Amino acid sequence: MVVVSSDVNVVQTGRRSPAQRSPVKWLPWVSLVAAAGVISVMTAPGQTAGISVFTDPLIAELDVSRTGISVSYFFGTIVGAAAQPFIGRALDRFGARYVTIVIGALFASVLLTLSFVDGIAGLTAGFVGVRMLGQGALSLAATTAVARAITHRRGLALGITAAIGSAGISLAPVGLERLISAVGIHAAWRWEAAIVLAVVVPLAFILPKRSRAAAQAEDLSTAQIVIQKESWMLGEAARTGMFWVIAASLAASGMLSTGLAFHQIAILGERGLTPFEAAANFLPQTVTGIAATLIVGAFVDRVSPKLFVIFSMLTLAGSLLLLSVVGPNGTAVLYGLVLGAAGGSLRGMEAAAYVRYYGTAHIGSIRGVTTAIALGSTALGPIALSLAVDVSGNFTEPAVWFSSIPIAVAALALFVRPPQRRAAV
Repeated sequence: MVVVSSDVNVVQTGRRSPAQRSPVKWLPWVSLVAAAGVISVMTAPGQTAGISVFTDPLIAELDVSRTGISVSYFFGTIVGAAAQPFIGRALDRFGARYVTIVIGALFASVLLTLSFVDGIAGLTAGFVGVRMLGQGALSLAATTAVARAITHRRGLALGITAAIGSAGISLAPVGLERLISAVGIHAAWRWEAAIVLAVVVPLAFILPKRSRAAAQAEDLSTAQIVIQKESWMLGEAARTGMFWVIAASLAASGMLSTGLAFHQIAILGERGLTPFEAAANFLPQTVTGIAATLIVGAFVDRVSPKLFVIFSMLTLAGSLLLLSVVGPNGTAVLYGLVLGAAGGSLRGMEAAAYVRYYGTAHIGSIRGVTTAIALGSTALGPIALSLAVDVSGNFTEPAVWFSSIPIAVAALALFVRPPQRRAAV
């Protein structure tokens, strides 16, 4: 049975009687997951995919270099990442509903302000805002709301939320490119601002409130479902190996997948693909990314999350090693499929794993730190790969070098035990 308590506003579970098996009982579960998924789609203007279509028009209109925009993007991402722990604490204190409303309004304001930018300084400030609020805060709020409120098939709920977000973000560049071609970059930013405000703020009212009673009820429900007596605070969680293994997997994936995506046209062009074929490789990545997110989400409540960490890291390393044999044939498709599975499996596992190990009471603070780590790593990937290419003269050798990072994380995960509290003396 799935119910929403009117007193505490959390989705809970219990034993189902024949009279309680009506599909209506699933409406709170479905509505929350759908709302969080659509809110995740609205992060697209702050995601690398959504920003990338603005790059060439900005170079032409603002008369800045590609390196200048890359450095601007780097600083915007780093500063935006630094704010995520504070946003996580706000989620713990005020709840997803109110925080998401504020984030949505601020995100729309930043996008509107970006439409008046006429230089690199203003662009950098805009990048700080969209990376902080879009890529980081809005995504953190949506997934944390689901992780905290849903206890029945939490992993599946988070997997569906992530899959909806991934699908929408993957399609966004196509629509944004058409919009920019039709109205220009400044009007396109204004359209984005209007859409974000019109979608995020109303949907935020579907997300649960946060109250003292809700917090107490969540801890009780979580203890029963997850077999965990009490939730961990951030400092306690950060002293466990599993916290850092998952964080390291997010950082490795963020750094390397962003670097590969940022340079994808050049990387696959070096292997003999045309620009169109290289761009089309995002399609197989999206297909397996969504599939892996859903599959892992369905099983993460029943299987040790660290197995999915190992799977993700090994497939990420495999995609890097595959670049040495990729050509204008089926090997390029295979590369896309493997790379998509690597990222998708992490998206389906991360939030559910942290709740499983550390409870829900401080999950915003915990995930705020790991979101900062993951977001910060995305700033390093394009630059690290570019510098490595300057040294080696090609993309293949650096790909082999960088494959050692996810392999090391996978090896570390093998030896890390699930966190356990020490018995009181």
